[in-house]
Amino acid sequence: MRRAADEGSMYSSARFYYVYIMTNRSKTLYTGVTSALEERVFEHKQGIKGKFAARYKIDRLVYFERFGDIRAAIAREKQIKGLLRIKKVALIVSMNPKWKGLSQAWFVRHQSQPQRA
Repeated sequence: MRRAADEGSMYSSARFYYVYIMTNRSKTLYTGVTSALEERVFEHKQGIKGKFAARYKIDRLVYFERFGDIRAAIAREKQIKGLLRIKKVALIVSMNPKWKGLSQAWFVRHQSQPQRA
């Protein structure tokens, strides 16, 4: 017997979607949406997938929001992308006043890995 999608199961895991803003040293802003935030941030840091992020070396996660519904996440991404830069900066500062890399502890370099140039 099939269950309705909203019934849930003890084996189902909640799926979340993230709207995020990343930046670089020059404070160029990139806004995106993903269901795998850690993986997507790693891809940005490595310059994998996404010409804009690779071209501008977008490598620091400075803002994100979590959603349970993909439609709401996409709507929010579009809303943020439509904001003036000053409003995006205010949004970042409201959560992260020092523009710290929110994913910094996610990717700890192992001692046997070479230093990045």
